[in-house]
Amino acid sequence: QVQLVESGGGLVQPGGSLRLACAAAGSIVSINEMGWYRQTPGNQREFVALVSTGGIPKYDERVKGRFTISRDHSKNTVYLQMNGLKPEDTAVYFCHAFVYSDMWRDHWGQGTQVTVSP
Repeated sequence: QVQLVESGGGLVQPGGSLRLACAAAGSIVSINEMGWYRQTPGNQREFVALVSTGGIPKYDERVKGRFTISRDHSKNTVYLQMNGLKPEDTAVYFCHAFVYSDMWRDHWGQGTQVTVSP
């Protein structure tokens, strides 16, 4: 069993900052990429950012320059530093990890709400 536990969501004013964290725990042999996706009501989950095993980040164009993804291999944790938040960033943010336990599988966190509003 592998669990992804997210933290750090909340309410922030436009222009503000939040930092999300996601810790993977359980029967983990290895983790490949880790990342973040977001979803708003009535819409599909969309890609935000990911970081490879080697630490190479990739961002959606809408967050590039404002969000920074990082990873702590020793803690099996991925972070998303979100600066310059806009109302359109409001969504439920989900952590994703590609994990090897007995085989490679996709795992998702439960989601954390981020609300950007005056």
